[in-house]
Amino acid sequence: MKKKRFRFQWGAFLLLIFYGGLFFLLFTRMVTLQATGEVEGQELAARAAAKYGKESVITANRGKIYDQNGQVIAEDTLSYRMIAIVSEKATTDPKNPRHVVDSEKTAKVLAKYIPAMKEKEDEIVKKLNNRYRSDGEPLYQVEFGSAGRGISHEVMSKIKEEKLPGILFVSDLKRYYPNGVFASHLIGYALKKDNEDGTVTTKGEMGLEYTYDKELTGVNGKVEYETDAFRYLLPNSEKMITPAKNGDDIYLTLDKTIQSFLEEAMTKVEQEYNPESMTAVVADPKTGKILAMSQRPTFNPETRESQNMKWLNEVIEETIEPGSTMKTFTLASAIDTGKWTPNDWFMSGSYTVFDRTIRDHNRYGWGPITYLEGFQRSANTGMAHLLTKIGDDVFIDYLDRFGFGHKTGIDLPNEAAGTILSKYPIQRVTTTYGQGSTVTPIQLIQAMTAIANDGKMMQPYVIDRIVDSSTGKIIQNHEPVEKGQPIKADTAKQVREILASTLTSKHGTAKDFILEDYEVAGKTGTAQIPKASGGYLSNQYLYSFLGLAPVDDPQLIVYVSVKKPKLNNELGSVPVSKVFNPVMLNSLKHLNINPDDVQHVNKVSIQDFTGQSAEAVEVELANDGLQPIVVGSGGKIIEQYPTNTQKLVKGSFVFLKTDGEVTLPDFTNWSLRNLLVFKSMTGLEMEIFGEGFVASQSVSAGTVITDSSPIVVKLKTPAESFVQDVEAASEGEVEEVEDE
Repeated sequence: MKKKRFRFQWGAFLLLIFYGGLFFLLFTRMVTLQATGEVEGQELAARAAAKYGKESVITANRGKIYDQNGQVIAEDTLSYRMIAIVSEKATTDPKNPRHVVDSEKTAKVLAKYIPAMKEKEDEIVKKLNNRYRSDGEPLYQVEFGSAGRGISHEVMSKIKEEKLPGILFVSDLKRYYPNGVFASHLIGYALKKDNEDGTVTTKGEMGLEYTYDKELTGVNGKVEYETDAFRYLLPNSEKMITPAKNGDDIYLTLDKTIQSFLEEAMTKVEQEYNPESMTAVVADPKTGKILAMSQRPTFNPETRESQNMKWLNEVIEETIEPGSTMKTFTLASAIDTGKWTPNDWFMSGSYTVFDRTIRDHNRYGWGPITYLEGFQRSANTGMAHLLTKIGDDVFIDYLDRFGFGHKTGIDLPNEAAGTILSKYPIQRVTTTYGQGSTVTPIQLIQAMTAIANDGKMMQPYVIDRIVDSSTGKIIQNHEPVEKGQPIKADTAKQVREILASTLTSKHGTAKDFILEDYEVAGKTGTAQIPKASGGYLSNQYLYSFLGLAPVDDPQLIVYVSVKKPKLNNELGSVPVSKVFNPVMLNSLKHLNINPDDVQHVNKVSIQDFTGQSAEAVEVELANDGLQPIVVGSGGKIIEQYPTNTQKLVKGSFVFLKTDGEVTLPDFTNWSLRNLLVFKSMTGLEMEIFGEGFVASQSVSAGTVITDSSPIVVKLKTPAESFVQDVEAASEGEVEEVEDE
């Protein structure tokens, strides 16, 4: 038998060495990984978590903005975010594609339903055709930025009906402003913003939304879980939930109803008179709370569309020359210093300071008139003469006390301070009637609170409280802040009485602002508009009114300005009154403020009695429940007050002027306004002291007045309100200064 010879197999040996080495390396690697848990310096657990661990965001709601009564002004609401799937891997059945297959058609349909995409159709096509990221990795889905967010349910449904492959919608939150145009420059707006990390956050862009963005913004929560390679949730995997923290809620001082009154009135005037701009504020003088604030032109925060609009809150951020509304505070300074002598005379028409001359609005004046009549006529020269009594330094000090030239400190950003010009004598003179120096509307409101609030000046504010939306706990609570007492209580009351006479006096410039049920006090303003290059525009004015009501116990202050309205042979006060009157009247009724007299429910119409017998008319009026006052010795009536076609409350006075000597009536319980009417009709020398109802008179009732001896009448504060007198519209006023 032949013995087999052993042959060494080099091929097998080499294969053994090769595979044995690989096995050894693999075994060594496995042992190393198990021992260290790291690869290339990174922990395997971390890499696995990164690959298979998933995280879902729980979106936090932005805090709501409410009015003082809890009515919603701004809130988050359900909307939809659009996503386009561009990866072909999403489609498993070619007959039922799950990704975008026709970019051009998809872009055209989306542009049809989403206005923001109409001008970006080419960009949409490019986005849908781009299937790779900048690093070369394939894209699974794309989004469309702000144009693809905030989509309503209606639009979402219409796009779904088109059955576009690859277009999906995800529920989202959108900032919603349910009232449309509503204090828009105050509230502002918030928009969705893309962050660098790919997340989306709602950010305040303007107004309170911007100022209080930190408080309103919540903190998103998250859900963490594990999936397999196919993105299916692994069985028994733990879910870790971090709940979202919603933003804080902000309650404003605004009253939604009053704000709506204001918006409606301003919109009507804007449509009728097409002014360049308008501003208006309603405030509570007792607390300083701003109950309403708006301006024109304005915008709807839902669309943010506007024309020729300034993106700033003009009530706070823009200064104006206030015109004759400033005379209110000149008057208050004179009364508070004891320099107000209403029955003293001055020469109206013009007043010269060195080489400069100021003139009254009618340029030639009214001859010698009393300071009281001068104020009622809004005579600039009266203020100039009054300044010599007050003293320049004292007057400027009072303006400082009223807060002019300083920020009010309202809880809003970018407040302007204005400038009180006082370096030169002519500047101090023009400042008395509101020219040259600048203020903000909110400063006028703050200063007027001192007049309305018996000398106590209140700081205006718009934030009532900030509340944790989850717990209801009050985080910030704003209380009324007294800014000092620039004038005495008696001064404030007297100023209100005189301001009321600008509506009821025969010479008053504010007759357009008379309300049917409430007594209003205030001052008109007709300010020239300065040019950027110096000087003033010709025949272009800022018309305004700063008023309060009711006079005896003011509950509201309203400021309205209308710049460069297109007037139809009307006074500039007319468009202003068309905002002021309905807002003041409706707001007082909304607040359940009782009218000046419960007898206002019983009203009597009167006619024009001129030329009729005073004796016969006297009987007729008395039978109607009115109080006729015959001025003169009787006979034919040559003038009456109030004028014809007026509706008066029963018990109201009706003055009938005739020829002949005047017999002094019994003034007991007469109001200041009735005294002023009697004085104006008779031309008698009367010195009036105090406010309210007449308490005494120096000349007995029934005396026939035959000489010019002054009659002293003293008033006392009334225990109950008096009946308002009513009068028709009057002339307006214009302030100007010129070089000599």
